[in-house]
Amino acid sequence: MTEAKLTGRCLCGAVTVTVAGKHDPRTGACHCRMCQRWSGGLFLCFEAEADAVAVEGEVACYASSSFSERAFCPRCGSHLWMRDTDQPDASYDLMPGLFDAARDWPLRSEIYVDSAMVALAGDHPRATGADYEARNKFVEGDA
Repeated sequence: MTEAKLTGRCLCGAVTVTVAGKHDPRTGACHCRMCQRWSGGLFLCFEAEADAVAVEGEVACYASSSFSERAFCPRCGSHLWMRDTDQPDASYDLMPGLFDAARDWPLRSEIYVDSAMVALAGDHPRATGADYEARNKFVEGDA
């Protein structure tokens, strides 16, 4: 975890996201079917503590499951974050593409690798859908 300040924005600039506090400067990748539908192929994110994130501008949220939401700019459609809603202080899974500083971050982990549409190179932890679901909450029947 680091506390370096980051500022990012959506494609049209209507939404600005500032991270001024603890966040993990590594990217995680998810290949589950829901993330594929949302992103067009591969979901990438980095984690930031809730109290470190400040958002300016109008944001739309979609309850993608009973326990999480996905946020986007209602003007340009840029994806902003995914976040659990069943915990009041849940961290944000922010989209690294919003932040110029995230361009060179390493890949932290990759999940649902058995559903991947593209293969990611490198030496990082990987988990199949079954492995991930054995340890985490997930959406039943997301195939």
